[in-house]
Amino acid sequence: MQLGHLGINDNLITGKQQSKVLIVEDEALFARAVVRRLQKSGYECAHVESLQDARNIVRQFTPDVVLLDMRLPDGNGLDLLPEFVAKGAVVIVMTAHGEISDAVNAMKQGAVDYLKKPIDLEELLLSIQKAETAANQSKSLDYSRQRNAHASEGVELLGDSPAMQNVKMQITRIAQLVSNDSVPPTVLIGGETGTGKDVAARLLHLSCANSEKPFVQVDCASLPAELMESELFGHEKGAFTGAVGARPGLIEAAEDGTLFLDEIGELPLELQAKLLRVLENGEYQRIGETQTRKSRARIVAATNRDLRAEVRAGKFRSDLYHRLSVFTVKVPPLRELGEDKHLLREYFTAFYANQIGKAAFELDAKAQSRWLDYVFPGNVRELRNIVIRLIAKYAGKAVKENELIAEFDLTEPEVAGNEFSFNNEASMTAQAQRHLQRQANVSLDAVLKTWERAYIEAAMKMTHGNLSQAAKLLNVNRTTLYSRMNTQDDY
Repeated sequence: MQLGHLGINDNLITGKQQSKVLIVEDEALFARAVVRRLQKSGYECAHVESLQDARNIVRQFTPDVVLLDMRLPDGNGLDLLPEFVAKGAVVIVMTAHGEISDAVNAMKQGAVDYLKKPIDLEELLLSIQKAETAANQSKSLDYSRQRNAHASEGVELLGDSPAMQNVKMQITRIAQLVSNDSVPPTVLIGGETGTGKDVAARLLHLSCANSEKPFVQVDCASLPAELMESELFGHEKGAFTGAVGARPGLIEAAEDGTLFLDEIGELPLELQAKLLRVLENGEYQRIGETQTRKSRARIVAATNRDLRAEVRAGKFRSDLYHRLSVFTVKVPPLRELGEDKHLLREYFTAFYANQIGKAAFELDAKAQSRWLDYVFPGNVRELRNIVIRLIAKYAGKAVKENELIAEFDLTEPEVAGNEFSFNNEASMTAQAQRHLQRQANVSLDAVLKTWERAYIEAAMKMTHGNLSQAAKLLNVNRTTLYSRMNTQDDY
């Protein structure tokens, strides 16, 4: 089940002892690190660096799990994927930036997951454990279909607060409207990083009449600009250097399901015009072809930016913004959800304690109060990570207030977005109060000097060192700015 504001699957286990893992990876240092980590968790591992070596070793080594790199010295790892799947192996594809469409194809051919490099070893271990559980639960199912089936059984936004209830109601209403429209209108999902915009998008897809159709997710922030067009629209053979064959794009892969464009604000301006054409009449072309193709995919976009401000700044097309925002959903930040913070903590605590076979922790009264007061600048993603650390350190124990505070991120301002403002006295007072509560021996002079230095440095960077322009930004005269710079210890 995908839960909270963050995608989480409830089919996780602690690790199958002595499962055989084959790592097909030509980066030797990374492969050795993977082998060490998996062996530590009880896995039997074999490592090869090429397709030919992989073919040879499977004659004497039948893997339960295959970690398959896609770019190998003697070809594409996907060439071996059907063979591994036919042997009943669970295949996890490892992909670098710019290979996401290949990953989509891999999922269609039977891979159960893909991970983008650089890969965190704990994330890799978790992916293996998820895949093993799914395989053990139903050996007969096709793995890519099983992945979609699990999602459709229960994608949920956790939360009983009025704000979360409103989001769920909006998604239900929008799903009904877009399901009945012959030309699916677009939906724009807003919200800060870590709130679970992707879960809201998937929930919307699964609430629509054609939920059995593909759901294709594109992270616009992770794709290099020079590869973005090819990934979205596809290309023909010879369209550019390196295009050794024709490749469908992600718009095509979505068929008449949902194409989810995460962090749409990162899309380059030149591609925004091409996307606008898709939204207006469904038409697009692969790079290097003259044939016009038609898309029936529903477009759902998400952003953590204020797109209206981006339009005013000339960084986002106004016509595209209006096309995208036919329907809008705002996923609220965790700091606005009150008691939902406790609900999410209780869920993740039970979930991960069961997963790793440890007793759950509890918070004492003061720690519970502090948990409720903390604003979680990283939202549900941060909350989940704090829970994981607390289970590791305090399994079966009551966590005290000072132990909890040690896990909080106090290095960044705790109010995200635009809510913290020097023109808002209440906001400034709240920020100052949090600072005074959590740091002893605060020096007012040092605080003021730090803020002054930060603003001077920012102004100088923005004006490329032009003192006169920096003074205008800070609304002081040039002589005053020069004098203040000289009084700063670091200037």
